[in-house]
Amino acid sequence: MMNATDKKFWAEWEAFRDNIRKSTPVDLDESPLAKRKRIADLEKNPEKWFKYYFPTHYTAEPAPFHLKATKRIFENPEYYEVRSWSRELSKSGRTMMEVLYLVLTGKKFNILMVSSTYDNAVRLLMPYKTILESNNRIINDYGTQQSIGKWEAGEFSTKQGVAFRALGAGQTPRGTKNDAIRPDVILIDDIDTDEECRNKERIKFKMQWIEEALIPTRSISVPLLIIVCGNIIAKYCCVTEMAKKADFHDIINITDKYGNSSWPQKNSAEMIARVAKTISSNSFQKEYKNNPITEGDTFKFITYGVAPRISSCERVVCYADPSTSDKNGGVKSAASHKSLIIVGFKNYQYFIYRVWVDQINNSGFVDWIFDAEDYLDRHGVDPKKIYIENNSLQDPFYTQVIKPLIEKRTTEKHRNDRPPITPDRRKKPDKFARIDGTLEPLNREGNLIFDIKLKGTPYMVTMEEQMLSVSVACKVMDGPDALEGAVWIIQKRTANANNTYVHGARVNNHF
Repeated sequence: MMNATDKKFWAEWEAFRDNIRKSTPVDLDESPLAKRKRIADLEKNPEKWFKYYFPTHYTAEPAPFHLKATKRIFENPEYYEVRSWSRELSKSGRTMMEVLYLVLTGKKFNILMVSSTYDNAVRLLMPYKTILESNNRIINDYGTQQSIGKWEAGEFSTKQGVAFRALGAGQTPRGTKNDAIRPDVILIDDIDTDEECRNKERIKFKMQWIEEALIPTRSISVPLLIIVCGNIIAKYCCVTEMAKKADFHDIINITDKYGNSSWPQKNSAEMIARVAKTISSNSFQKEYKNNPITEGDTFKFITYGVAPRISSCERVVCYADPSTSDKNGGVKSAASHKSLIIVGFKNYQYFIYRVWVDQINNSGFVDWIFDAEDYLDRHGVDPKKIYIENNSLQDPFYTQVIKPLIEKRTTEKHRNDRPPITPDRRKKPDKFARIDGTLEPLNREGNLIFDIKLKGTPYMVTMEEQMLSVSVACKVMDGPDALEGAVWIIQKRTANANNTYVHGARVNNHF
């Protein structure tokens, strides 16, 4: 007996089936010769084929990325592609049209639909089944597809002998042969879940199943097409791991790097902006921009405000963290970010004026230091103090790599003096404990304020993401770590000044 949810689901599919029937009329008076010519012409042009057989799905002209994707699929029978297309870019719909083209033109014969659960896989396979049994144009041109006795929701075979099967992650894929034909198409859709992405071990277990059980169902001698449809919903998920092995990872966001709609024929800039306003920034970044921001345990918000003139601050600190890099001076790893930050202290509040956080080489990092010095010069901060992390782990790296680069760049820039750098040799406690203990109380009370001019800038986007991700388990906290360094030095110097009696003229508190 069906529950209310199941009844609603099947009612929706009945309506979908009826819509398919009504939207695919055929010319019953067409001659056999004209029919064969029309079919041949359509098969030569996949876009015309899609538009004719799928009027309910082909509701807007394709974007260039759609055309390129289909070209890759049709030119490579043995192929592995991951499609991280934003919501509303038709990744599942486009894939379905491509697969049915390959099936109906006799190029593929055994299709597996895989998702996070069996029920999800069944739902994703339902459009294929419904179209094959109800699309009048497909039936008219390629014959009746529905077979007797082999036509269940999760597993069915057409009269022409093409098999479709739904499979949930972790289920045994054994028994997926179609007579002697092993799977030659594996579709993986919505394989990741938010819950599982919070546990790295669960992702590892699922990837082990994909690579040791699912993909090996193939025949080595028969070309296999793998298409993965899934957004990057976490920094570490099945989609990101499969992308490392794929022939191509196609990342298409709802807008391009200039803010223009990636598919203007369907999604207008106004509607995209409307959606962005109605959901949280984190949700929009994850679902539409392939930029998951993992919520941490420490910072729930970022405070922006109008910062006072930096030269009016009681104290100003520039803090740089070079992060250890590889021996060739490049970026160490996907997780390692160099960082540099300028913080001013006034009226018991900490104002962040400039932020640099990026995966950059040592030469670029040294350029940041000179940029920071120029910024302080332009804004009348003197004397200047630039601190650079130089603990026991980084000491050889700083003295042997960063310091010589600074001296070289000083000569190249024809400067008389190199930037006034002071190594920070503090023996630092655990990174999370420092950030949580030093910065969280200030942020919670609204006393950690980022200059409003920084909002939306590339480095600040990275900084904000790292701030909101801070937790015990978080591995990427380089920006917040540099901020903690600057704030700690200001607090230490302020405490020392408060405990010291000074007689005579008032001194400048910049240091």
